[in-house]
Amino acid sequence: SFFKFVDDFISDHLDPPEKLGFGSLSGNFAPVSELLPTPCPEVEGEIPASLRGVYVRNGSNPQFVPRGSYHPFDGDGMVHAVKIDGGGEARFCSRFVKTYKYVTEGERGYPFFFSIFTSFTAAAPSIARLFVIFARFVTGECDLRRGIGVANTSLFHLAGKLFALCESDLPYELKLTSDGDVITLGRHDSFGGIGPFVSMTGHPKIDPDSGEAFAFRVSLKPPFLAYFAINREGIKQPEVPISSVNEVSLIHDFAISRNYAIFPENQIVIRPANVLRSRPLVTVDPTKSTRLGIVPRHADHDGDFFWVDCDVQNLLHVVNAWEEDGGDAVVLVATSVLGVENFLYKMDSFGGSVNLIEINLKERTSRCRSLSAANLDFAGINPAYVGKRNRYIYAGIGAPMPRTSGVVKLDVNSSSVDCTVARHMFPAGCYGGEPLFVSKNPMGTAESDEDDEDDGYIVSYVHDENAGESRFIIMDAKSPTLHIVASVKLPQRVPYGYHGIFVRPS
Repeated sequence: SFFKFVDDFISDHLDPPEKLGFGSLSGNFAPVSELLPTPCPEVEGEIPASLRGVYVRNGSNPQFVPRGSYHPFDGDGMVHAVKIDGGGEARFCSRFVKTYKYVTEGERGYPFFFSIFTSFTAAAPSIARLFVIFARFVTGECDLRRGIGVANTSLFHLAGKLFALCESDLPYELKLTSDGDVITLGRHDSFGGIGPFVSMTGHPKIDPDSGEAFAFRVSLKPPFLAYFAINREGIKQPEVPISSVNEVSLIHDFAISRNYAIFPENQIVIRPANVLRSRPLVTVDPTKSTRLGIVPRHADHDGDFFWVDCDVQNLLHVVNAWEEDGGDAVVLVATSVLGVENFLYKMDSFGGSVNLIEINLKERTSRCRSLSAANLDFAGINPAYVGKRNRYIYAGIGAPMPRTSGVVKLDVNSSSVDCTVARHMFPAGCYGGEPLFVSKNPMGTAESDEDDEDDGYIVSYVHDENAGESRFIIMDAKSPTLHIVASVKLPQRVPYGYHGIFVRPS
């Protein structure tokens, strides 16, 4: 078609010879095909009887070989799911999230949606691409009002519904079938706003007591940040525009405590004027300092929103937050990116650190300390403790990210310089991803005296690069070695990816 001819011309003749971009789709970053639910008979150890449900993990899996540079945040979303029946048979499947982008490109037979990371890096190709985008819209070949996202980042379960998320678009609803399959039901427009390019964060938070969720969206036009709640029935509440955010900051994650929502604003920004200067659209401003935006959790306006400066830069992933000193202080635990420029465009050259930040709400000051000197990210907790004081954190050891060479357990109560209390390293040549805590308590609550915070399992996918095989592993969260109690050989390789969730039977 004419548009494909123009796309090819831009990539072959207008793009800079060496564009920014990650570029690697080899090894276990290479995409895989969809796989129908398939039994997994080969199990080392024994799957715990208390572990019933479906582990689902999201990640990038391009439907087509990209033209030019490729960034791993751009790949089409694919979910990899293991259904386990409490010591019984495990079944595995891999399914694309059928986004508007995925379906439209599939119908055309080639990739043409743009990337904010690699499509707009120089003036001439950027202007040409904008013209093609507009022409496709006018001619009806592509309706960007139906979404541009890839739904490849994370997963979210609310009001009995499962969603695949990516912060450049609205969530896509998924259905888990009784035989272990994952079906895309469609884009969930009710979480959006008015007009094109509406979106929602890839990291909403659920209050484990009330069942309500909290989320935000970043916009390319003012207000650049809007915060909102979603009640336990899944109905979005009115947005609270945050007027004191004065440019498009790539706020990726946030936290809730009992009474507050906390937003880390970092050095990563989106500056449309950059493309006219042949600079990347998404860039790092080294002159900016990280600051924490704080607003009452149930605010209906931003009049009580305020900022607190923070000494730790680029808090990208948030672990948890809670209140102390009678509500006069908030403790935030988050992971910072070390070498944020490399995080954007050279993902094998950055590090991460887990930090505890004490915020004095009266004085509007903060102080920070690192919980470990190790290269850590993909940190999580027992989800029953979201917004409450928790003791234990489980994090992946960067190898580098998004690969992990092992898992550590951190104790926030420790006064040591390094708060690591348990560690498990994978065998040579084996790498995993995000470690996810799953409670032994089927209700997943933190109310019973018998239910210790760490009384559960850590689950993840691990890939053996030597054998070319992937496994689903289950670790004992209480063990000082995070002992693997069961390892399930999977019928297909699982590429390295991002965030997951464990969905129990309803």
